[in-house]
Amino acid sequence: MIVGVGIDIVDIARLADCLRRAPRLVERLFTPAEAHLGVESLAGRFAAKEALAKALGAPGDLAWRDVEVVRAAGGRPRLEVSGSVARRCTELRIVHLHVSLSHDAAVATAIVIAEG
Repeated sequence: MIVGVGIDIVDIARLADCLRRAPRLVERLFTPAEAHLGVESLAGRFAAKEALAKALGAPGDLAWRDVEVVRAAGGRPRLEVSGSVARRCTELRIVHLHVSLSHDAAVATAIVIAEG
């Protein structure tokens, strides 16, 4: 059963500008494994985190670093959750998270489906 769906789009240049003006933002939004990636990949990961928050009902207490986008076998993206995000998934009885990322021209987009 689908518990929630979220979608988000990120302007890559706008994110790059934000990260230049506030370099510590990388530490706040991304895990150490994500932080070293290029801005296009960071934009996709940020879109995935936003899409996940929407799929979870957008509670205000989720920590950005409590979700990490990792590559599964074959390069497919997968979400790993911990802390506040894992607690919310447990509350909603979510058993699987599906994520799809895309980059095109100047934007990155992500969709997340939360399955219970």
